[in-house]
Amino acid sequence: MTNKLLIVNTAVVTVDERFTIHDPGWVSVEGDLITGVGTGQPPAQARDSATKIIDASGTATIPGMVNAHTHLFQTFFRGLADDKSLLDWLQECIWPGSVHLDAETAKLAAKVGLIENIRTGATSVIDHQYIHIDEQIDNAVCEAADELGIRFLMARGWADRNYEPLLTETAEQVIDRSREVQEKWGGHDHDRIRVELAPLIPWGCSDAAMVATVKESRTWGSGFHIHCAETQEEVRMSLEERGVGHVEWLHGLGLLDSDVQLVHSVWLDDNELDLIAESGAVVVHCPVSNMYLASGIPKILEMVERNIPIALASDGPGSNNRQDMFEAMKATVLLQKVHRLDPVALLPEDSLRMACNGGALAFGKSDNIGMIRPGYKADLTVVDLQTVFSAPVHSVPSALVFCCTPSNVHHVMVDGKIILEDGLIEGVNESALLAEAENAARELFSRAGVSSRLTRK
Repeated sequence: MTNKLLIVNTAVVTVDERFTIHDPGWVSVEGDLITGVGTGQPPAQARDSATKIIDASGTATIPGMVNAHTHLFQTFFRGLADDKSLLDWLQECIWPGSVHLDAETAKLAAKVGLIENIRTGATSVIDHQYIHIDEQIDNAVCEAADELGIRFLMARGWADRNYEPLLTETAEQVIDRSREVQEKWGGHDHDRIRVELAPLIPWGCSDAAMVATVKESRTWGSGFHIHCAETQEEVRMSLEERGVGHVEWLHGLGLLDSDVQLVHSVWLDDNELDLIAESGAVVVHCPVSNMYLASGIPKILEMVERNIPIALASDGPGSNNRQDMFEAMKATVLLQKVHRLDPVALLPEDSLRMACNGGALAFGKSDNIGMIRPGYKADLTVVDLQTVFSAPVHSVPSALVFCCTPSNVHHVMVDGKIILEDGLIEGVNESALLAEAENAARELFSRAGVSSRLTRK
């Protein structure tokens, strides 16, 4: 029998073109699709035919958010970059640790990281996965996502030069290895899991490899995902070697298009912003990571003025320590307010659009996720607003962005299936998982010779 679910007595934040809010309202779901949404009480037919009714009084129901850029393996690297710049952090922490990562450890790290994402209300995650010491790591990470039921885009990362030698691959290796992952996981479970190629950083990727791998990814119906202009030093390196910035480089290779996700995009000039706007590429904004590594403040308002699509992300736990979409939304608004000395530089609605609509564009599924609308996928998050941290609620968007944290998330649904219910993930013993993860992390850093609290026990 087809599952028919009904959510009632909730503030439905549709994040549609008009930012319609039905308060109180209802959402009906049949199978994996939203079938109805409205204000007040649902039609009698919807209530009578429902196989499950959730009375969500005191909550808001929002489209499942998209964490549009993370590195799940870095779940085991939290707290190691507190005193380091990006390049120092890579050389002193990420490279020494990641070259000892195996598939089993990577799956544990991914599982912990994906549960964290689910608990923060994210129904979709883009993982920029660039560790391939063990060629089964990509499969293991996809298995973790499959088991937890989250929507997942494996952005299969690579570098072919100027990087840790054990983490570099030729274009031929990238294409051969990733093709196997695409054949196994691309479109899995009604397209819940997808695969694309993801050049790591411009200074780590040759022109020829870029052209070859992007061509391959586009034969799968996918685009590509890349760190872009994250730090001033990286832009200086590009200008010195190639004579152009990162976006101009991509444009010159003929690769800039609407299927591209440009992560960070902090240090861009006006010409590069214009090129992005003309191409339709999506900028993925990681505000907490940019602050954590002191990378800089991107020109978000200039992007908004040019109608550049913007998605939000936590970045990896190694350069944020958390994967928290509520924190990302709040930081996005506050960072632009203080940067511009303008209290209305951005509003809560703006960051909700980025987390939902923008994330859907980055994921490549803007036609069926990112809004609460009949015919769209039933990817939904129910957030409790009746707490001392958010009540009384004068503005639902304000409460969601400025007051809420992952502890407010009651239910999370992907493809109409509840994967978090009343704060619990069915079939997962989180205490046992965390104990196993801590042991695995201790062994990893012991092998790597990287000092941490875990290795000092």
